[in-house]
Amino acid sequence: MGENQMAKFRKLFTPFTIKNLELKNRVVMPPMCQYSATDGVPNDWHFVHYTSRAIGGVGLIIVEMTNVAPNGRISPNCLGLWNDEQEVQFKRIVDSVHAHGSKIGIQIAHAGRKAQDEPNAVAPSAIHYGELDYAGQNLITPRELTTEEVKELVIAFQNSVKRAVAAGFDTIELHAAHGYLIHQFYSPKSNKRTDEYGKDPMLFGEQVIKAAKEVMPADMPLIVRISAQEYGKDGFDSDYGVKVAKRFAEAGADMLDISGGGDGVLHAGNHPEFYAGYQVSLAEKVKKATGLPVIAVGMLDEPAVADHVLGLENADLVAVGRALLRDPYWVLNAQYNQNAANSNEMQFVPFQYQRGFM
Repeated sequence: MGENQMAKFRKLFTPFTIKNLELKNRVVMPPMCQYSATDGVPNDWHFVHYTSRAIGGVGLIIVEMTNVAPNGRISPNCLGLWNDEQEVQFKRIVDSVHAHGSKIGIQIAHAGRKAQDEPNAVAPSAIHYGELDYAGQNLITPRELTTEEVKELVIAFQNSVKRAVAAGFDTIELHAAHGYLIHQFYSPKSNKRTDEYGKDPMLFGEQVIKAAKEVMPADMPLIVRISAQEYGKDGFDSDYGVKVAKRFAEAGADMLDISGGGDGVLHAGNHPEFYAGYQVSLAEKVKKATGLPVIAVGMLDEPAVADHVLGLENADLVAVGRALLRDPYWVLNAQYNQNAANSNEMQFVPFQYQRGFM
């Protein structure tokens, strides 16, 4: 064997296209809250945070959970996209990421009952997220939304998507996972309504998807992130998760971002062991059931593991989260380790940094 005996990455750094979104590689930076905004407005922290991952070569950056209304924020320091000032500051980030060769999306969301710092927290039903939080504090009980308020929230989602399009984002992701509002509606544990949104628990998510598509360019892909399985007591299984995925695909989702959990405290027997790629089987199951491209997530920090997942066609893209918090240049370093034996193959590195890779 030659000097470099590492297995060759076959898929991780290959391009991927869906509709008009052309990615230079299969690496996605998933949304990860920074809790650093004031009045929902992104600032220099967000600018540097996302720009540095573009310089680091990430194919698709998805901006952290960005909320459609003030009472939809997990904390007062979370991002929002309901006014002009927020939109202008997002455009600054988008333009910078584009200047450094990456594509950028944004996750549009509402926390519902998980907005624990919000006196006017709302949810499908007046059911709290759990008795106590991780610090042992009592959790609030949300107020149940009226039917009219649910319809108004569909419009709020649509308005934020419209602003995201105007700010220049390449794709939109709707957050319908991890126990946030859309998930709260389709989860039998948190939706005990008797109106149309209770009789048809997937209706709210379907309406948000359709409303988003109405204000997006026809060639811009819509990503929907779902929890394909719940991990708490009495949580739904992956067969139900597939039903949700199919319904949202029919509603207009172009790609699905597959995660799990978010329904409360982990319950023995209801969640997988936490090992590298522990949620990939969910992504594979949804991909086969819907025929849509999927993003896999869950401890895919090792480039060889991520490449393996792509090579088996379990997923089309891989989300690398915590590793990209530790190392903005995760992609460059993975490529460097592949090509270390040949310094002539360093053209993927920004010229300002090339001396560090030779």
